[in-house]
Amino acid sequence: MTDDEDREDSGGSDVGRAAGATDQAAAADDALHEVAASRQTAATGSMAANLSANARRRATDASAPAARTTDGLTAPRRGGPARDISGQANRMGDRVFKGLAAGSGALLLVVMAAIAGFLIWKAWPALTAGNANAGNLFTTQTWYFSSESKPNFGVAALAFGTVVSSLLAMIIGVPIAIGIALYISQYAPHRLATTLGGLVDLLAAVPSLIFGMWGLYLLIPKTQGFQSWLNDYFGWTYILGNPSATAANQFGKSLLMAGVVLAIMILPVVSAVCREVFLQTPAETIDAAWALGATKWETIRTAVLPFGRAGMISAAMLGLGRALGETIAVALVLNSGFTINGHLTVPGGDTFASTIALKFGEAGGSELGIPALVTAGLFLFVITLVVNAIARAVIARRKEFIA
Repeated sequence: MTDDEDREDSGGSDVGRAAGATDQAAAADDALHEVAASRQTAATGSMAANLSANARRRATDASAPAARTTDGLTAPRRGGPARDISGQANRMGDRVFKGLAAGSGALLLVVMAAIAGFLIWKAWPALTAGNANAGNLFTTQTWYFSSESKPNFGVAALAFGTVVSSLLAMIIGVPIAIGIALYISQYAPHRLATTLGGLVDLLAAVPSLIFGMWGLYLLIPKTQGFQSWLNDYFGWTYILGNPSATAANQFGKSLLMAGVVLAIMILPVVSAVCREVFLQTPAETIDAAWALGATKWETIRTAVLPFGRAGMISAAMLGLGRALGETIAVALVLNSGFTINGHLTVPGGDTFASTIALKFGEAGGSELGIPALVTAGLFLFVITLVVNAIARAVIARRKEFIA
């Protein structure tokens, strides 16, 4: 007999043995089922039926031909229908939650579009005033409304004051906020860090009116000598000079003071976000820096700060958003003048938000009064959107921080 015939006979005998084993297993299960039925209760009957069904399923799987893989080997056949794994929402709860999440995102876009549409609608009379406005909307540095003469208004001085005071707040406040966040997250003991973090967060709950009153009645009077000193020794920089001042009491409500107040107001927002970002730095990265012999500052510079760069930018933009839209505090520490003046210590200055608050009462006396104030709000809305779009573009350079 040849080898091929031997293999065929052995294969046939294997199939016969498998079939015999299947028959024996089925017979044994039937016998077990009959014995259980003779002493049947509700529990034993159900158990016997389950055992019999499972045994038959296993016997069927064992007698079924095995599937062949690409390398010629056989793979055991598994029972049950095949199910595809996908990210689709199959259950009702998943579909409902997906719809609610998508609706929330769409609602935000609808609200923003509604705000923009409302501002354009209300500001349209001022935007198209033409001959009704004695000045140019973009270059005029006055804001004058009277029933006896033609209105004369423009947003040039408002845009200048808003941008300059906010940039001053960023220059002063953001480095201090990052330093506070680094100390709390990297240097301070746990108990002290918890206490300082709570105090910094509590600063965000102070109303802006309190900051404005503090700046008006304490900060400005106590810093007149400091502003005079800046004029004497750094007046050559132009921005810190005050050519018209001859005494310290002539310094007061200036854009510099507005920037200082705004810097203190954005501290808790920027510090809280930066602190949370620094605490998320992977421990493996910090341990690797320590293992390479880095000092504490080198570890922060090479591990913590690079990881938190996008978070710091986001925190700074949140602080800038608050500085741009701050109203009462700025209105209290600024002397309204509607002029563009590069000397930061000269009293005077206006912002979009402070002008809307201060001029709202007298705007009703003119047909273009309210539309002009809404126009100021529209410009502030556009500036805020542009700033946040730029920040988003900067953050997008680090792909891992994009939602």
